[in-house]
Amino acid sequence: MEQKTDIAVIGECLIELSTNGTLDESSTLNKYYGGDTVTTAVTLSRMGSKVSYLSKVGKDGFGQYILSALNKENIDTSMIKFCEEKNGMYIVSNSSVGKELIYYKRKSASARLSVEDISEDYIKRLKLVYSTGVVQSISASSRELVKETFKLAKRNDVLVAYDPNYSSCFMNQDASKECFDEIIGYADIIFISLKKNTESIYPINSIDSIMKYFWDRGVKIVVIKSHVDNGYYTGYNGAVNFINFYNSQKAVDTTASGDVFNGGFLHAILNGYTPNSASKFASVVSGLQTQNFGAIQAIPYKETVLEYAEC
Repeated sequence: MEQKTDIAVIGECLIELSTNGTLDESSTLNKYYGGDTVTTAVTLSRMGSKVSYLSKVGKDGFGQYILSALNKENIDTSMIKFCEEKNGMYIVSNSSVGKELIYYKRKSASARLSVEDISEDYIKRLKLVYSTGVVQSISASSRELVKETFKLAKRNDVLVAYDPNYSSCFMNQDASKECFDEIIGYADIIFISLKKNTESIYPINSIDSIMKYFWDRGVKIVVIKSHVDNGYYTGYNGAVNFINFYNSQKAVDTTASGDVFNGGFLHAILNGYTPNSASKFASVVSGLQTQNFGAIQAIPYKETVLEYAEC
């Protein structure tokens, strides 16, 4: 069978309903789609990577819309299955008084993800697999799927990339640490938010101690996103480099910018960039995305990124 993809992203694609007004005053909501992993998948595809999205969608009227939207982004949807549950959803407003965000994810279609949705034969033909702690938090079976996929990837010398993407909306600190600990031994690339991840889950907060912690556990590349320092620390082969966020003073909407960075970074790594150069490239991808509104709508295409990237 011909391989359609180099990268498999495991996750949930949510329906997005949005407004630029407050929720109590808005009479209409705009339909789109989103989610942390699907944002990364779209970024990978717009950079030119061959990416497949592994998930489950519901037969509720939105399922076919999700498939069509991902197909338009040249994302392989052959690993997406339909099920009877409803699709997860979030409602977001960006108004002058602030941002409102409400999730509806209980017993959603993606909660039906399980180890039955993956095979070793499929995994061993890939170059990289990626998922997040958010996916682990959906259900016990989706958590098992992430672990088994990473295990199979490691056994077949397929790169494993992971972002805990910790949020108290989805898991408490103890559960997040438990999910993190069970996959850390398989990960080659880790994306960490200095404030949201390390300080929340582990009692370590210096850059050097974080790097050593993960290097000692076999993680080859560690990227630390620090809003305190306004940039990214990239650790590889015993060395740590720092670069600033790209044009952060021009940012108008930072929604999902971390997920966009991950996509840019993974694309660069698989195309021969060094980890430091990959961070420079990904910072431009993410920085350009923040200069427009809409998490996915604002993701730039590779041609635009190459006009600004100096890697």
